[in-house]
Amino acid sequence: MTQVVKFYQTGTFTVGNRLLDPDQRSVQASIARDNSLTSGHRACQGCGEALGARYAVDAAMRATKGQLIAANATGCLEVFSTPYPETSWKLPWRHSLFGNAASVGSGIAAALAVKARKAGLEHSAVRVIAQGGDGGTTDIGFGCLSGMFERNDDVLYICYDNEGYMNTGVQRSSATPPAARTATTVPLGPNPGAEFGKGKNVPLIAVAHEIPYVATATVADLRDLEAKVEKAMSMRGARYLQVFVPCPLGWGAASCDTIKLARLARETGIFPVFEAEAGEITAVSKIRHRVPVEDYLRLQKRYAHLFGSHPRPDIVAQLQAMADKNIKRFNLLEEEA
Repeated sequence: MTQVVKFYQTGTFTVGNRLLDPDQRSVQASIARDNSLTSGHRACQGCGEALGARYAVDAAMRATKGQLIAANATGCLEVFSTPYPETSWKLPWRHSLFGNAASVGSGIAAALAVKARKAGLEHSAVRVIAQGGDGGTTDIGFGCLSGMFERNDDVLYICYDNEGYMNTGVQRSSATPPAARTATTVPLGPNPGAEFGKGKNVPLIAVAHEIPYVATATVADLRDLEAKVEKAMSMRGARYLQVFVPCPLGWGAASCDTIKLARLARETGIFPVFEAEAGEITAVSKIRHRVPVEDYLRLQKRYAHLFGSHPRPDIVAQLQAMADKNIKRFNLLEEEA
């Protein structure tokens, strides 16, 4: 007998958990999840970083059976989750300076390794993650992060990428995309917003270090994000995960569009989703329904100057060319049958 299953959720490729075997269901679908970042924090409505942190840390907690310590850089995630004397974290959590979360994570991992050796063990059962925003990762913390990679320290570093210093008033970071307006980019003139030709692609820099594992993910694909965290926690050595987390306040977007924006970033090619091991790209998330970059840009006020009374189709075309380059570089399009 054939059973007709109705899907009421549209616009996604989500498979309902009830159709999957229990071991295939997402961490967030389980009532046994850790809720590592629990209720009561002060994140803005629709905050992509709060979602990303909860998804990633809960997945890491499941992978380590709760044996996890986190080092956290100063930034939005730290500020909204730990207003003194309160905390929303339900695991051992260490606040570091803005730029040294990777080093603090490395120190914790080194201490655990010494304890394990003294106990006659090859490795500690307790694992370490370090996390921060793109400002604390790609800018202020870049040297510490590169050092962690070079030493191959046993830490998973998670960067929650919202493309700017959102905690301190929406300033440009080296992850801010071209043409996006921030508090510190050119407000007027022929080319307002962040300049083309500047910035860092830290996932590819991490790949160049040839560390055991590098991946990108978005908050729009929960299963992909969880799977990558669990894979990273199954490995030893330095690992890096960059999660695309839209910021409604900093981007001038509706709080209800956080997941939509993250999905569009992938489906346009603006944010390529891939995995790499030991310096080689091993997997990419293909674009199933390619959409023009303009569909992504129009949802954000930081790009409003491109579509106002004096539209800039030339700049939109440049951004489209960047997406096209990503699609070609990572071979992101599904092959037509």
